[in-house]
Amino acid sequence: MKLQSTRLGELEIDEEQIIDFPRGIPGFPDEKAFVHIPYGEESPFSFLQSANEPNLTFLLVDPFAFFTDYEFELDDEAASELGVSSENPPQVFLIANVKGEIVDMTVNLLAPVILNPVNHRGRQIILEKKDYSIRHKLFSQGGE
Repeated sequence: MKLQSTRLGELEIDEEQIIDFPRGIPGFPDEKAFVHIPYGEESPFSFLQSANEPNLTFLLVDPFAFFTDYEFELDDEAASELGVSSENPPQVFLIANVKGEIVDMTVNLLAPVILNPVNHRGRQIILEKKDYSIRHKLFSQGGE
């Protein structure tokens, strides 16, 4: 099937690649179907493209490539909804925001995107960690 993206152009995807977000994504409650598109095989960056809205593409970052101490506990309800467990671990991503220079890129540590690559379910969860920010600089030195 063909998918249109204003950022990525026309994409050819298999229907099995569509990830169901039953709750939508905060701010986009009606968008429930997305496709996860890796930027490159070894890259910590990827995209989450809406299957229905060509203008809705999120830049995702693998948090563990940049923050080795990033951790949180996924509650039982979210784990059950996603179908993840220690035998079927989730993929975890952060939504990135680039305004201006790449070195000023920020990520949302408080609301990771959790994907189950086996059953193609996803959810963005809101953490209650007070020491995490929604605009944490990805590159700690900011290019300086």
